[in-house]
Amino acid sequence: MRLNSLIVKAIIPVAGAGTKLRPLTYTQPKALIPIAGKTILGVIVDQLINAGVTEFVFVIGYLGEKIQRYVEKTYPHLKYTFVTQNDRRGTGHAIWLTREAVQNEEVMIVLGDTVCDYNVKEIINSNVSQIGVRKVDDPRGFGVAELNDKDVVIRMVEKPLIPKSNMAMVGIYYIKETTEMYAALDKNLKKAADENGEYHFTNALQHMIEDGITLHAFRVNNWFDCGKKESLLSTNAILLKQMEDVNPKKQPLAYDYDTTVIIPPVNIAEGCKIRHCIIGPNVTIGEYTKMESSIIKDSIIGSYAELQQVVLNSSIIGNDAYVRGLSQSLNIGDNTEIDLG
Repeated sequence: MRLNSLIVKAIIPVAGAGTKLRPLTYTQPKALIPIAGKTILGVIVDQLINAGVTEFVFVIGYLGEKIQRYVEKTYPHLKYTFVTQNDRRGTGHAIWLTREAVQNEEVMIVLGDTVCDYNVKEIINSNVSQIGVRKVDDPRGFGVAELNDKDVVIRMVEKPLIPKSNMAMVGIYYIKETTEMYAALDKNLKKAADENGEYHFTNALQHMIEDGITLHAFRVNNWFDCGKKESLLSTNAILLKQMEDVNPKKQPLAYDYDTTVIIPPVNIAEGCKIRHCIIGPNVTIGEYTKMESSIIKDSIIGSYAELQQVVLNSSIIGNDAYVRGLSQSLNIGDNTEIDLG
């Protein structure tokens, strides 16, 4: 394996509105929703930093000032550039906007809601450009890569009606030929957009293939979809379990709250005040949240929230939210079943 002689920059588009996660994303960018003690964006950035990437280009738009404040606060020593996408015209357009921030450097492009398990170092030390893929049951809702027997991409299509492959592109791209990439994006932007007014990065990559550039496909071990409530909660549970497997002694001994039971895996941020609760399993709680007399499982609770006398299952509560349930006084005899739901 070679050592990279060129600088590898990471491009992370985070300009989307996250409409499938509303009402959470009316006031909070999707990339900043907490999962497993971090944010979606934090998981992506940390993964790249751990592989040796030190320069980042963030494409911001909707609620972009919150993304910018988060990066500046969380990664003060990181070298980064912010590029603004004022009009949501697709991923291809977002990446095209970074052309002045990227010169001849190789680039690692990771979409801002893409959390995957893969060997980042191995990819950025590859001799050819790489596209992350994962086999799916129904590829019609994804960009699809058709591969030969050596995993070289021979064709790619965005959301085909009749897919010729079940290899979906997961939103991770390592591109060595950046000059050719931006030229292909230029060519793509001169054509008509799709029916939603978007320009897909997939089409630019197909131009590169037609121009003779080799794109190799690599399979990610896991692909965690953070675009919908159900899949986001599932991702949170999986990542919490992975954290527990790495450091099983951390839970529940690290948490000591008044008359509260912690059922791991759970991640509770600093500054929380919790009394008379049952927390877990699969719960992430943001910083400085207050909870009392509540039962929470399989849920994500934002920062500075306040919950009193509630029972939550498979729920997402945003930052600064206040939720209060009903206080019940019951006198129940033997062999009685009560459903207050």
